[in-house]
Amino acid sequence: MGKRKKKGSKSYNQNQKFHKDHGPVKAKKYLGQHFLKDETIAKQIADTLSFEGYRNVLEIGPGTGVLTKYLLQNEIDLVAMDLDSESVTYLNQSFSLEHPEILGNNSTFKVLEADFLKYDLSSLFGTESYAITGNFPYNISTQIVFKMLEWRHQIPEFSGMFQKEVAARICAKEGNKTYGILSVLAQAYYDATYLFTVSPEVFDPPPKVQSGVLRLTRKENFNLECDEKLFYRIVKTAFNQRRKTLRNSLKSFELSDILKEDAIFDQRPEQLAVADFIGLTKKIANDSI
Repeated sequence: MGKRKKKGSKSYNQNQKFHKDHGPVKAKKYLGQHFLKDETIAKQIADTLSFEGYRNVLEIGPGTGVLTKYLLQNEIDLVAMDLDSESVTYLNQSFSLEHPEILGNNSTFKVLEADFLKYDLSSLFGTESYAITGNFPYNISTQIVFKMLEWRHQIPEFSGMFQKEVAARICAKEGNKTYGILSVLAQAYYDATYLFTVSPEVFDPPPKVQSGVLRLTRKENFNLECDEKLFYRIVKTAFNQRRKTLRNSLKSFELSDILKEDAIFDQRPEQLAVADFIGLTKKIANDSI
C-alpha cells in the first residue's frame, strides 16, 4: 500500500500546485482530452439546451465537470459518460462534495465509465427522450454525430463543442465547399446552427485548433419521405466522388438511360440541398431499366 502524501511535503505541494493550475484530473493525450476551464463558456454551452419536452440529458466527456455543474443547475436527470477512469473517480467521489448546492435541486446525477461509441444507449433512459451535449473529444466527434443520428427518435436536441472545422461542416449549406455527407445526414433530421467560436487558450492543454459550438434541433417531421437506407447510400456514394457529376458518381446504381437524362444528374453533390437528395432518392427508387 502506498504512503499517503504528507501535508507540507514537497510531493504534496507539487500535487496541490498541479490541481490548482490544471484541475483535479490530468488531461490525457491518448484520449484527445482538452479540458475547458472558462466558466462563462461552460455556462453558454449548458444554455444551448432548452430542456423542453425532456428531462434526461447525456453529457459525453465531462472531464473535470466544468460543464456538468451548469447543466445540474436545471432540474434534470443527468448521466455523465467518460472513458477516463480518473475523471469518473473524481466525479463520483469529490465533485458532489465540492458542489453540494447543485445536487439538491431535484436533479439526479449518475457517472458511467464507458465508451459512448460502443455503449448500448437503450440502457440509459429506456424509451424516454433525452438530449446529448458535451465538450467532445475531437478525434471521435464525427463518429459521435453518426451514432446520435441512429438514435434520433429519442434525441430532440444535441449540442456541444467540436473542432471548428467539423462544427462548420455539420452546419454548412449546399454550395459550400465544406458541405458533405455529415452536413446532409445531420440536416435531413435536424435544424443545425453554428453558435460561436472558442479560442484555444480557454483549454488545458490548449489544442492547436479553434473550436466551435453548435446546436442541432430535431425537425418536427423528421421521418424522410423516401427509402432512408437508399438515401444514405446515395449521399455517401455521391460525396465519395464529389468532383464528379451525379451521372458519373452514381453509375453503380445502374440507372436507366431515361433517368440519366434528368437535369439533376448534371450537378455535383455539393450543389444539392437535402430536399434535392430526398427527391433524387425517390427518382432512383422508382426507376426501371
